[in-house]
Amino acid sequence: MKRNIIFWLFCLLALPLMAQQVDEGQVKKQISQAAAKIKSMQCDFVQTKHLKMLNDKMVAKGRMYYQQSDRLRWEYTAPYTYTFVINGQKVMLKNNHRNDVMDTGRNKVFKEIARLMMGSVTAGSLTDSRDFKASFSAAKGQWVATLLPRRKDLKAMFQKITLYFDREKQMVGRVEMTEKNGDRTIIELINAKTNIPINASIFAINK
Repeated sequence: MKRNIIFWLFCLLALPLMAQQVDEGQVKKQISQAAAKIKSMQCDFVQTKHLKMLNDKMVAKGRMYYQQSDRLRWEYTAPYTYTFVINGQKVMLKNNHRNDVMDTGRNKVFKEIARLMMGSVTAGSLTDSRDFKASFSAAKGQWVATLLPRRKDLKAMFQKITLYFDREKQMVGRVEMTEKNGDRTIIELINAKTNIPINASIFAINK
């Protein structure tokens, strides 16, 4: 379960791009400043997992909601339903058959998961050197951030994680996670809307 949950962190790309070096400090600053202005965000997403050994792919779709600074809902709607909600120190996992609630104050695993997920949405993963070493380049109207895992547990799962930021919007639009075995998970964020009211029930934790 922990392995699957961490795949959802980014929250927060198969085609190679012709890239050029950029001022990494300036890019980090601009992205962080833009992220700080996002009080709320909601969008659709498409998640595609490419399986290297089977030469196949699996596609899932869903909806994401974020409210500064500690509320997040990641909800799969097709071809299955599954929901992950963070609300303060509470985390809820919900599917058609069960509903589990954890207190991150008492559960170190989910405390770490919650921290990483929020960092992916707020761009904190770019500035927190405990988890990843980040490098930047620019390509076709995008900033490309390549994150190499530092921690042993992350290295066991990922070769790298690549975030693609729209330069104009200064927001993540696409994420690629390359696993140790060569499988890739790609997440595209679509129809993003920021700083509009979100009903509090979206983040409700129900046992």
